[in-house]
Amino acid sequence: MDNGELIPHLFRTEYRKIVSVLCRRFGFDEIETAEDIASETFLTATQAWGLNSIPKNPTAWLYNVAKNKARNYLQRHYTFENKITPELKNNVGTIPGDDIDLSPQNINDSQLQMMFTICNPAISPEAQIGLSLRILCGFGIDEVAAAFLTNKESIYKRLLRAKERLREEKISIELPPAPEIDERLERVLATIYLLFNEGYYSVSQNKTLRKDLCLEAIRLCIMLVENKSTNKPQVNALLALMCFHASRFEARVNENGELILYEEQDTSLWNTDLVSKGGYFLTCAASGNKISKYHLEAGIAYWNTQKDDTKEKWENILQFYNRLLQIKYSPIAALNRTYALSKANGKHEAIKEAEKLQLTDNHFYFTLLGELYTEVDDGKAKINFTKAVSLARTQADKQAIQRKIDRL
Repeated sequence: MDNGELIPHLFRTEYRKIVSVLCRRFGFDEIETAEDIASETFLTATQAWGLNSIPKNPTAWLYNVAKNKARNYLQRHYTFENKITPELKNNVGTIPGDDIDLSPQNINDSQLQMMFTICNPAISPEAQIGLSLRILCGFGIDEVAAAFLTNKESIYKRLLRAKERLREEKISIELPPAPEIDERLERVLATIYLLFNEGYYSVSQNKTLRKDLCLEAIRLCIMLVENKSTNKPQVNALLALMCFHASRFEARVNENGELILYEEQDTSLWNTDLVSKGGYFLTCAASGNKISKYHLEAGIAYWNTQKDDTKEKWENILQFYNRLLQIKYSPIAALNRTYALSKANGKHEAIKEAEKLQLTDNHFYFTLLGELYTEVDDGKAKINFTKAVSLARTQADKQAIQRKIDRL
């Protein structure tokens, strides 16, 4: 990785760490201040490194500058700002900012606590994802806007409203008490799951797959697994699910960024190490007596990593979908089930089930119908593929469907 790639990657990685630690230190009321200090730190680095080259230990350099800027901020404001911690107000002789801890353990603890703060039901799921991208993943406003297919002014206002809501509710930056972990954890997992899906089925930046979003979701889930209080079966199940999906990244998109559908993928490109890791985390998820949707989706994803196209494979996938729909009905899950049904029991039965769904505003629905009608009624297949093209939101999806029309 050359300097042109290293610096943006370093800034994003360290931005999220510095903001999380400073928010934990200052309190959520000072989140804008934490973001300002982090931004000023990287502006200083850009200016200094442009003149004097990158220091030998750039991370330590950034932490030192961030500490100094935080200390200066506290020194300027601690005598008249009510937002500074009581200890600072009661101990005028101390030097504010000396206890800013940027050790690896405190960084991890701070990010974990911030994760639970952001994933609070007081704000909408969209705002939770937006704040996660901005604060926990270090994405710029432009990048967050691209992920949501909107302009940066709208995103800025959305994030501002979310922060104000968390302040109004006086939400503390902390892990919830042990009895509340499971309940609050559901919101955290839902946010990570949505973040991964935003990358896996991306419509932002006209890309079919955004690995950066997916890898950030995996990173956040790993943090939960590595903490004793949040290392729960459902967390391991979600991590297994994401590992299985990530194992097929290289086969899912071609060199032109076009989507390669599952049945057309080059299985030699599947990452067997990630499949093994997924299997490990799925085994870890087997403890306890509760089956979550993540367990069932991970089971489906596991069988999708098995290269042999056997009846056993599709029957297992079909049964997982049946159980998944019993736990929580989803039109997309029902749509995916019909594909498994076609592989297990034949296309005619699957067509009947698919047409009952009537997902007429979804291009995946018409794509599936086109696939099911292929070689059964090619005329109907073409009609459905054509509808799918008109509804597809990315050029990559349109091209993938058009290829199917061309082959008819």
